[in-house]
Amino acid sequence: MAKEIAIGKRATISQAEQYILLAILGAAMFLGVAISLVVYFSDKISYNSNVIAEEEKAIAAYSSAIANIGVCPKPKDKNGIYTDAELKSCNPDDVDVSSVPGTLRANILENIAANSALNSVPNENNKPECISDETGKNYTYKELNAMYNEAETKEELTKATNLIQSCSALRIIPDALPAYKNEEALLSSLNKIFILSDWEPESLTPTGETSTSLINSNLNAFSVRLSIEANSSTVMTVLNNIEHSIREFNIERATIEWSGNDALTFNAQATAFYMTPSVLGETEKKVKPGDAPSSATPAKDSSAKGEAPDEEELD
Repeated sequence: MAKEIAIGKRATISQAEQYILLAILGAAMFLGVAISLVVYFSDKISYNSNVIAEEEKAIAAYSSAIANIGVCPKPKDKNGIYTDAELKSCNPDDVDVSSVPGTLRANILENIAANSALNSVPNENNKPECISDETGKNYTYKELNAMYNEAETKEELTKATNLIQSCSALRIIPDALPAYKNEEALLSSLNKIFILSDWEPESLTPTGETSTSLINSNLNAFSVRLSIEANSSTVMTVLNNIEHSIREFNIERATIEWSGNDALTFNAQATAFYMTPSVLGETEKKVKPGDAPSSATPAKDSSAKGEAPDEEELD
């Protein structure tokens, strides 16, 4: 009898141990699943937070660029962020320059375009079409812009467009320092100088050699060889017109050979400059769950520099 009781107790204990073991295994499994879910959702939340933070930084950078350039009116948001509705309703042609003071657009159109020295260049180049009949002076930017806005026919619009392209003071800037190497335009500029000097060159050829300017790392230079056979007065006239040209030339080496009767041969090697091309590309930025989230960068004032933000791609 005692043996049977002992066997029954042992079976009960064994069964209890099995239940406890199953309970422990179930609890461990449940805890493992819970920990896995916590880690998974923590990484997911961290990743989404990083993506949102980087998107906010990109939106803030683009909003800053748009506002500082003056493409659209200033945003109503106190942080300087444009809404989708503001961007959809923005039309750069309808934006009055006076409504975006201090922007790159306002600085160019109000200050550079109104520069009297730049406005005088078309007149010096003997362009009578650039002279206003009312003032007897070169058309100002405001006059050209008003002429364009008030054009009613296709002919008037074409005339206003041609005047802006040929007479605007802003045209002088790319003429003085082109954005890319253009040997044909350089030779055309020199040819205008020679016409003003009443002289025809014997030879004028670009060497094709390019280098980085010692003046500024953003400037490139290429060489031009010039040969003049004329009297001293003509040579001095050509050199003076080159010196006063809006296009920058640097004469590095020159030789003069006298041949009598006030005739001489002038040989020179000069350097012309052009800007290094600016290329705006996309910047790829990979966001990982383990990365610490970064805060959005507020809009900053870069109107004087005209900075453009990099475009970020989020993986």
